[in-house]
Amino acid sequence: MRFALNVDHIATIRNARGEDQPDPVTIALIAEEAGVDGIVVHLREDRRHIKERDVRLLRELLKTKLDLEMAATEEIIKIACDVGPELATLVPEKRQELTTEGGLNVIDNVSLIKETISELHNSDINVSLFIEPDLKQIDTAAEIEADFVEIHTGVFANAVGEVEQYDELERISLAVKHAKKLELEVNAGHGIDYQNIKIFRTIPDIDELSIGHAIIARAVSVGITEAVREMIRLINYKIPLDDE
Repeated sequence: MRFALNVDHIATIRNARGEDQPDPVTIALIAEEAGVDGIVVHLREDRRHIKERDVRLLRELLKTKLDLEMAATEEIIKIACDVGPELATLVPEKRQELTTEGGLNVIDNVSLIKETISELHNSDINVSLFIEPDLKQIDTAAEIEADFVEIHTGVFANAVGEVEQYDELERISLAVKHAKKLELEVNAGHGIDYQNIKIFRTIPDIDELSIGHAIIARAVSVGITEAVREMIRLINYKIPLDDE
């Protein structure tokens, strides 16, 4: 399972004082050296954290890959096609939200999303749709030729008690299996941290995890290199079989 680091929260800290430090590009490059498989940034319409400058520098400097989270708006699509990230992840976006609150409703916005996928494909950009672990949404994603789905894990991360957590884990697992049958690549993310990863990593066939807030929060104590390496160790931990 690959691990991509979202550095949006570094940009939030930078922007709080209107200065240029800490630089999300610098942190992304340090994290890359520490072993992450890619960097995720969300270029919002209001530019509340990541700036266009960040995206362009990351595209130029990264050795791994760039996943650009974005809304399906004319301005952002144009920037994405010009920059050329390896992956564009279409997400719902509201001005008042602190972070992305849920998955994209592909079924109710199929024409817009299909057209956006086509535009991005014309620029040789793979497209992922950030959706709930819902089989009908996954079916529609495959029908309009998305390359990936990213399963929203927020309900799992916020579950109260083991029963609710394991119920959502099973729902995610079924969604992943369904997506794989449709030959979609599968990413996942939102709210994954150093504790719930121990359960979440038991789901097979997830290609990549996108994690941000937990890593940046941990980095305040131990630094970005150690925070990244701690998560990589947890993701790659091999759970002993019962007969071992």
